[in-house]
Amino acid sequence: MSIYRKAVNNPVTTALIFIAMAIFGIFSLINISLDRFPKFDANVVMVMSSYPGASAEDIETNLTKVLENSLNGVSDLKNLTSTSKENISLITLEFIEGVDIDVATNDVRDKLDMVNSVLPDGASLPVIFKFSADDMPIMIMAATAQESYQALDKILDEKVATPLARVSGVGTVSIAGAPQREIQVNCDPNKLEAYGLTVAGISQIIASENRNVPSGTIDIGSNSYSLRVEKEFSAADEMLDVVVGHVNGKTIYLRDVARVIDGVEERYQESYLNGTQSAQIVIQKQADANTVNVIKGIKKEMKKIEKNLPSDIEIRTVVDGSENIINTLNSLKETIIVTFLIVMLVVYLFLGRWRATFIIVLAIPISLLASLMYLWATGNTLNIVSMSALSIAIGMVVDDAIVVLENISTHLERGAKPKEAAVHATQEVGISVIASTLTMLAVFLPLTMIKGMAGLMFKQLGWIVSIIMIVSTIGALTLIPMLCSQFLRFKPKTGKIHDLIFGNFNRFIDLISRGYGRLINWCVGHRTIVVIISLVVFIGTVGLIGPSIKTEFMPKSDDGRITIQLELPAGTGQNITRSIAHELYAKFDAAIPEMINCSYSLGQADSDNSFAAMQTNGTHVVSYNINVGSMEDRDRSSADIADVIRGIIADYPEFKKVRVTEGGGGMGGASTVDVEIYGYDFETTDRVAKDIQTKMLESGDFSQVLLSRDEYTPEYQVDFDREKLAVNGLNSTTAASYLSAAMNGSTQSFYREDGDEYDIRVRYAPEYRTSIEDIENIILYNNMGRGVRIKDVGTVIETLTPPSIQRKNRERLITVSGVVANGVVLSDAVTDTDTILAETDIPSELAIEIGGSYEDQQDMFADLIMLLAMIIILVYIVMASQFESFMSPFVIMFSIPFAFVGVLLGLWITGTPLGTMGMIGILILMGIVVKNGIVLIDYTILMRERGKSIAESSVIAAKSRLRPILMTTLTTVLGMIPMAIGQGEGSEMWRSLGMVVAWGLSISTLVTLVIIPTVYASMASWQERRAARKAAKKNL
Repeated sequence: MSIYRKAVNNPVTTALIFIAMAIFGIFSLINISLDRFPKFDANVVMVMSSYPGASAEDIETNLTKVLENSLNGVSDLKNLTSTSKENISLITLEFIEGVDIDVATNDVRDKLDMVNSVLPDGASLPVIFKFSADDMPIMIMAATAQESYQALDKILDEKVATPLARVSGVGTVSIAGAPQREIQVNCDPNKLEAYGLTVAGISQIIASENRNVPSGTIDIGSNSYSLRVEKEFSAADEMLDVVVGHVNGKTIYLRDVARVIDGVEERYQESYLNGTQSAQIVIQKQADANTVNVIKGIKKEMKKIEKNLPSDIEIRTVVDGSENIINTLNSLKETIIVTFLIVMLVVYLFLGRWRATFIIVLAIPISLLASLMYLWATGNTLNIVSMSALSIAIGMVVDDAIVVLENISTHLERGAKPKEAAVHATQEVGISVIASTLTMLAVFLPLTMIKGMAGLMFKQLGWIVSIIMIVSTIGALTLIPMLCSQFLRFKPKTGKIHDLIFGNFNRFIDLISRGYGRLINWCVGHRTIVVIISLVVFIGTVGLIGPSIKTEFMPKSDDGRITIQLELPAGTGQNITRSIAHELYAKFDAAIPEMINCSYSLGQADSDNSFAAMQTNGTHVVSYNINVGSMEDRDRSSADIADVIRGIIADYPEFKKVRVTEGGGGMGGASTVDVEIYGYDFETTDRVAKDIQTKMLESGDFSQVLLSRDEYTPEYQVDFDREKLAVNGLNSTTAASYLSAAMNGSTQSFYREDGDEYDIRVRYAPEYRTSIEDIENIILYNNMGRGVRIKDVGTVIETLTPPSIQRKNRERLITVSGVVANGVVLSDAVTDTDTILAETDIPSELAIEIGGSYEDQQDMFADLIMLLAMIIILVYIVMASQFESFMSPFVIMFSIPFAFVGVLLGLWITGTPLGTMGMIGILILMGIVVKNGIVLIDYTILMRERGKSIAESSVIAAKSRLRPILMTTLTTVLGMIPMAIGQGEGSEMWRSLGMVVAWGLSISTLVTLVIIPTVYASMASWQERRAARKAAKKNL
């Protein structure tokens, strides 16, 4: 018994199977996680090693090169980059996308074990750690306070960070910008000299006085008591009464030589929210946690936390990583709903019967829900790619159902009983339905097999559409005939309005069919002319329009976030940086009315702030994070606002580096063109890099152009004379310790309060740490207690610290990184950069390469073009198997070149650059456009088998198949239009995909409706003549 008959004869079982599938699909939909993109496994491993006291060049020669030579042999390595700077070597290994990072890490560890023994003495063993997008913050909040500000760090740590760290999926919670309490003992160096005291000595005395010492137990009578000395300071002022020495019989107290301040650290990273001093709460998630789920948990916990905070503390969200994800997916959800309604309307318009429409449209939710079961079962997320796949599939899902239902309707019109009509009609078209599905699978299944970034991005799309097509085919062969046998009736009763609308529509379609029949009749009679015109159209379009098509990597998305990093000259004081930061905020506030929040920070980050440690920071660096809200709530794009910001910053020539980034960076951000200059000599590479930077900025293609190499950093060095030190009973280490204690302070003890510890820092008072003379007058004491000033045993010299040395694939390099300007396409920027490089005098010893988004684009396009070739071959193989002929599928393949014609016309007319999403649209087209050809040729062959001539068969097939072809084409094209013209948040990502499919399928259908019957008639006639000649030869 066939599957069709079994389904028709067992309607309850058939219905329950699909209902169960729908229920499981709904369950999956409820439980599935949301994300912006498919999960990318980390493909970067970092190796860090320190070599105290070594300069950048020493680090490069003795440490970095040794490690690089060993690591260069690691499997699946894409790029090996390194940074050598004073004391530290940092090597980054970027692996091919999709590699098992745990295996790669073990391989790295094995290579390092082989060279650990040959590292220089004093160098630390290399430390390995993985880095991925998961390490970026998913949420940043800012806390402001009035009365509680001095204790804000402690309050946030205890009442916010600690409970948030327990939220499922939260990795690290860092507090930045809150002043940290510190007990400062500020000494007067003149008084210290008068009494023969030192900073280190006072620090040691304070540590000795600030102790609780358990002293055992004592038995008194029948009781046992613990003994304890409790002398920890209970208040900072107690330190003033500590005895630090005796001079001429006089007792010297700490108050005589220093003042004690219970305050905050002298230098710390300051944070501001909308001009008010604040503290930042930076949250990073665990490696496998889902951003949306984690932030939901954080928000839920924050509602409880806020109830227990002091009333003057206000916490506001600066960055919410889930907002853009949810808004983008909601926008895509609206697109899917609109697509569904459009497809339903088209089907109803062609069929004119609501029961038939309901039966066909029912295939859409069932097939879509079935694909969600795959996502949930495999731990994947609902993201832009998977939801785009659902939207793409809606128009194609109904194709098989339409073919089956239309044939069942034909049998019903001939008077067959509903059950028999359902079984026999489905049996007639079953093979062609399966064949067309196999054609689509030939397109989408290869997407699941490709490697690299393309594989990571679009594997989900391949699986989802493949599953949807398989389920829709099974539904078309079982559920549709069962429903038709139960509900479809021959010539149902209709009203006058129905007859008016659908009668006229049917007459219009019949009119088109007759005109189309006459056109095909003429074309078959004038085959040569038609073929020549088609070739001219194809060659003309490709030749004239093709070269003018622009290309990009990924569309630029607008997530309502702008980040800015500004660097003043190295060594700029924090007070100057602070003043400029406030001034800029005031200007941003005036020029950007869309700004919801502006958070900014400056100063050197604390060592335990893991997020800040990943960024450039210092007293000369200020970083802004600006939230301008959803794109749907404002007129200007984030790119336009970023240009306004760049214009404001341009009025400040003192900035050495300016980096304005739209979005949080990563995929969907502004494209970049990196010019990588390889060469050993600093001076030569710096000169060429600055020349290229200037020309790139003058070209107008780039909004900003930055150099990767930092400027030389100014510093003071104390050059001790070893001979003079020796004469005075000193050495370099002892002298350096006195200098460090006076300037940076000595911390040998903690002040404890309420279970927390705060540093007690002893050093010179701030007024004695402001000039070179202050350094020179620091007194160094030898073991005999005799003092000598620094100026008597050394000199203070001003010098420049050389910049860090960057290398890539074991060669020194400097990168000129240009951010493509708003309104400029990546391909134009690359072309102009090539021109700039050709005009620049580049010494022969230097090598130049172009990287950045351009390199990523080239890798992605190479993968997709190879995939395109494989798909075309697979589609041909499937069709050749179906027709058991080499000629018929060859004819059908003529629809593919004209799909490219439609794509080129669409891109040219709309001014859309061809990017990754557009390339995916072209791949999808390969399966869709041949379906029309299959329908035409299949029916033409059937007519010939019934004894019709080639010309008659072509005309009859064209006329009778026009209606289903128009119907399936319109459902797909109109289903793509909501994607192509979407304006919601995140719509930029899929707009080009919808546009490419809509234009490609429309033009291809119009042309192939004419060219395929014509070419088929030519080929079939040639085959008949050839067969006739062979027969004639045999007869002779």
